[in-house]
Amino acid sequence: MAVWALPAHSAAACDGAQNIRLLKPVEFTAQQRAEFRAMPPLRVSAVGAPPMARYDDDSQTYSGIAIDVFCFIAQELGLSFEITPGRDQTVADKIRQVQEGLADVFIPLSHSAEREKRGLFTLPYYESHYAVIARHGSRVSVHSVADLANYKVGVVQGVSLQPLLQKVVPAAQLITYNDTTSDVIFQAVRDGEIDVAVFNKVIFIEKRYRQEFFDLDVVHTLHEYPRAYRYYFSRSPAHESLVKAFDRYLAVIDVSASVMIHEEGERHFFERYMAQRDQRVLLQSASAAAALLALVFCLALLRYRRLTRLLAERNAHIQQQQQALQEAYKKLQTLSRTDGLTWLSNRRHFDQMLPHEYGRYRRTGSPLSLLVIDVDHFKNVNDQYGHAVGDDYLRAIAGVLESSVARSTDLVARYGGEEFTCLLPDTAPEDAWAVAERIAHGVADLNLPNASVIPPHLTLSIGVATILEGDPGAQELFAQADAQLYTAKQLGRNRVRATIIGRAVLQKRAG
Repeated sequence: MAVWALPAHSAAACDGAQNIRLLKPVEFTAQQRAEFRAMPPLRVSAVGAPPMARYDDDSQTYSGIAIDVFCFIAQELGLSFEITPGRDQTVADKIRQVQEGLADVFIPLSHSAEREKRGLFTLPYYESHYAVIARHGSRVSVHSVADLANYKVGVVQGVSLQPLLQKVVPAAQLITYNDTTSDVIFQAVRDGEIDVAVFNKVIFIEKRYRQEFFDLDVVHTLHEYPRAYRYYFSRSPAHESLVKAFDRYLAVIDVSASVMIHEEGERHFFERYMAQRDQRVLLQSASAAAALLALVFCLALLRYRRLTRLLAERNAHIQQQQQALQEAYKKLQTLSRTDGLTWLSNRRHFDQMLPHEYGRYRRTGSPLSLLVIDVDHFKNVNDQYGHAVGDDYLRAIAGVLESSVARSTDLVARYGGEEFTCLLPDTAPEDAWAVAERIAHGVADLNLPNASVIPPHLTLSIGVATILEGDPGAQELFAQADAQLYTAKQLGRNRVRATIIGRAVLQKRAG
């Protein structure tokens, strides 16, 4: 089997491949698969960039979303690979190795035209953003990239955002850092060598806790410059064929489970860190108390007062750290419930709220409605206009959903891919139908082009289900709404279908 092609010393935690699934099969001929299996082991160079790739010092392995996806595709194609250590090399060094053919693949990397001249990029599998990082309490005011021209800015040598910063920030104010770790750039902010650092946001969040950079804050996120992360191959005829094979998988792959696990993994890391900090604080307090008792008998009153003052200062510092941890944990909880592309609730949050609202329906007897929404012919959008335009369409649809479902008790979520859900407590069938039509008309009014289908603009198919009586279960409510969505698609798409649960005859309406 393909999984046995992965050597034991691959330095990758490949059990995460089970978190990846395909939305539809990817077919290759027997000859093509034989050619892939005959390839020599891929020399993979990786960098610690959680949640995409995280290096564990104890097991000396990499794990993360990028590793899960790479392992899955390697198993599917029968490829063997080895992640070379290279812990003493900079990111620029590792990219240059791929470009010079000394390594086959780099994980992970965002696209730039300059990099594409000397290597091969796959389709993206994860999106992140850069952030502007400054000292806590500083008077830095950044609302866009243009505002960076007013400050001394630090950036890691070779990152894809560097050309843009070179256009905006005067050369004398832009400082580049090329080190094996990113700690140097953060220390430069702390020391006042630079005013701000521009760095990947999710990586900084983890480093803030691991390295105790509690005096640094994210002051602005560059949402207007999203970074889509990909695999970067060295140029060769064999790799051109391999990149095409990777792209076929990446076009139909679902990484939502891996994203949930590894973003949840960061949250567990923070919880373990907080527990360890609490234990250390307890030990520090006990040691200080024991020392204080000894000093009562051994030292003069003056020295006692001095030590007491020092202890109070240290306790105040510990309290500040604990408060910073608690605030960051609250922010992390919000992020764990949010879809990174549309900023709607994500599937995990929806799956938590559906049984909660169903329980409220059972207690109160008030109707509970659910909309399951799918974008018609969305694959045509990605194929004809590109994934970046497809992402813009999904964000525009999210805006329509938020404006159409206005009550604070309602929940709008991106369920996965191009599928959305609206959970509407205390909503009668006719009101749920009105919300569905308002959403459908709102998206149609956007007039987003989809030229290869009829009508030549973006449309929605919506399934609606409402529980009025009985106890069919929360999953039956979802199944009924999903069945109505399926019927709407079978009848030609661009319509609303609805059903009512709890009456002798299911009522269905078609738009």
